[in-house]
Amino acid sequence: MHRILEARFLAPDIKLFRIEAPKIARKRRAGQFVIVRVTADGERIPLTIADGDPEAGWIALIVQGVGKTTRLLNTLEAGDAIQDVAGPLGAPSHVENFGTAVVIGGGVGTAIAWPTAVALKQAGNRVISIIGGRTRELVILEDEMRRVADEVHPTTDDGSYGFHGLVTDKLQQLLDEGRTIDFVLAIGPVPMMRAVAEVTRPHGIRTVVSLNPIMVDGTGMCGGCRVEVGGETRFACVDGPEFDAHQVDYELLALRNRAYVEFERARLEEFERRRHEGPCRLERQLEELGREDAGSATPRA
Repeated sequence: MHRILEARFLAPDIKLFRIEAPKIARKRRAGQFVIVRVTADGERIPLTIADGDPEAGWIALIVQGVGKTTRLLNTLEAGDAIQDVAGPLGAPSHVENFGTAVVIGGGVGTAIAWPTAVALKQAGNRVISIIGGRTRELVILEDEMRRVADEVHPTTDDGSYGFHGLVTDKLQQLLDEGRTIDFVLAIGPVPMMRAVAEVTRPHGIRTVVSLNPIMVDGTGMCGGCRVEVGGETRFACVDGPEFDAHQVDYELLALRNRAYVEFERARLEEFERRRHEGPCRLERQLEELGREDAGSATPRA
């Protein structure tokens, strides 16, 4: 069991957890993730390690409540415990002094991009951060990014805060201004990452994306996280999660990510219905839901 030290919302449905995990905190590196089970019989979900303190023995996870399990996780508070957290998993981000690095986070993708932005700055890069959301309240970790990046450009789809437009619009503006960009990291929804790749492709800018396919065990055994990169099958959990943005088959990635949409929607509707039937009954039924979902798969948050 892993005790929750802190739990607070960063935005609607997006919650930060600090969790006791001393061994993971000592070994984790930027870009890696963990596999989490909220209950003993619950499904396994992959979550990126957003932060950590090896001396204090904690890691930070940032969770967007989009499905049944992430909604259940987001009901927990400080003092509660998570059944198990396995990791760190995945290949760490490749970090070197590229020169000027642009780190792009779309929505909760900013939580995944943040630790790599820190590592890039520590490696001597000039870091420019572009963080986006549909509206102002969905732009997260701006203060944290400002502490590490040389420039931070918030963007909102509706123009309620910062630059009015998509993160790709801001990236294109920087290029149109003649800014030298040596490396781009983009993390967020599949269409966003694909769009970033198309913006940088004509300029020959080295561009990396962090993929979030369906994943179960996190060790390459199940094959659920397979993706096509450069015409070859790769496994995001062991070969990634970061890949060359110009080589990823985004159409296939999006198709595979939609495989369980109807199932997840039905489970979420049932969870919400039972949630309103009363706390005592809810506890019993959450246990039942965990047993029913044991072994099912969820995309990385």
